[in-house]
Amino acid sequence: MTERIIDVLIIGSGPAGLQAAVHAVRKKADVVVLGKVERSSIYKAHVENYLCVPGVSEGADLMAAALEQAQRFGAETIAEDVLNIEQDGELFKVKIESGRELAARTLIFATGNARKKLKVKGEKELGGKGVSYCVDCDANFYRNAKVAVVGNESAAVDGAVTLTRYAAEVHLVTRELAASPELRAELAQSPVQVHEGEWVKEILGDKAVTGLLLESGKNLEVEGVFIELGAKGAMDLAATMGVAMDSETFSFIETNKRQETNLPGIYAAGDIAGPPWQMAKAVGEGCVAGWEAANFAAKQKRPAAG
Repeated sequence: MTERIIDVLIIGSGPAGLQAAVHAVRKKADVVVLGKVERSSIYKAHVENYLCVPGVSEGADLMAAALEQAQRFGAETIAEDVLNIEQDGELFKVKIESGRELAARTLIFATGNARKKLKVKGEKELGGKGVSYCVDCDANFYRNAKVAVVGNESAAVDGAVTLTRYAAEVHLVTRELAASPELRAELAQSPVQVHEGEWVKEILGDKAVTGLLLESGKNLEVEGVFIELGAKGAMDLAATMGVAMDSETFSFIETNKRQETNLPGIYAAGDIAGPPWQMAKAVGEGCVAGWEAANFAAKQKRPAAG
């Protein structure tokens, strides 16, 4: 049974989604945020490069404050995932885990861009304790340390080369390199130690990463492991509705400067709208998306002239 008609329905409760909620509510919109805040990629991260946040802050603490702020401003938050979305005239009908169906005038996709996992022992347990999925985000935490990058494609090679500017020792573990010729040449000129034809059996450590056990039995003594398998976007729902993806990689949603997609009333913000994978970008895009979606909903509610 469909409940009230929501002005702005936000799918995703990370930095982009919660910032969108704050700005949409301040435009007097009725706002609902769907999603589980602990699934945000920033939740287990350490943050030190976000403006006005001094020192190193825990992502979990920042997200708890963001959730409380959105709720205090008046946004309703529902810690459930979306099962299905359909367009019904000018409205979007969204079915969630509990079986409820929500109707909304606008949608904002802010689900992030879920990283592919290795699915090996130690990966989940040491997430945020030496296991990272973003070199650009976390390289600075590994100055003068020994680290490893795991992956086969250009993202892994680029990440390994980038880490040589920070870490004392960099290993690249890859089954078979599938990087561009330019990156291969850059890799060959770098001090990265390449372990081709190898793969990971286990990430070692108790309270922090201490090593990487390879399938061959080799043990790499490292303090950090960067898993760069490429990003698989949580975008199936958007794609089935006809939301346009980037034309080169089809790995994120295309938006304009208003965070509008190709479909009226649908917006996207944060990692799902493309790189760089940074909280600052997510928050900025969330601000714009929330503002624009609230304006769109307000225009829909106005009675037709004449």
